[in-house]
Amino acid sequence: MPNRARYLIVDGHSVIFAWPELRKLQARRASLARETLIKRLRDYQDWTGVRVVVVFDGKGRKIEATSDPADVQVFYSRTGQTADAIIERLASKYAKRFELMVATSDSLEAETVQACGAEWISPEALHSLLLGARRA
Repeated sequence: MPNRARYLIVDGHSVIFAWPELRKLQARRASLARETLIKRLRDYQDWTGVRVVVVFDGKGRKIEATSDPADVQVFYSRTGQTADAIIERLASKYAKRFELMVATSDSLEAETVQACGAEWISPEALHSLLLGARRA
């Protein structure tokens, strides 16, 4: 059986508020915290080949997605919808087809994605994963 493609789905604001250095950036300028997280996730993707998707709570009328073909996929939820809802929908749709790992500090979201067949990791474990990839 061929290896399934590997994806890391990140609850962006959950991770930002869990990592002290990103939380400080968030307090100064939210966009700077998001850009820093995306850069670190892009580096991880480049080093490991694991495709990365990051989802942020948004404020628009529709779900926004931004990415270049080889870049990290970035989604912003629409007004009235949470990033959690998008992450849970992605997990339920793709966990059977791909190896999915979801990084969030939300315990209910973690239970939901695990029930879908995805692996869950905490923001602290994600931090270690990214540091380990850098050293490898």
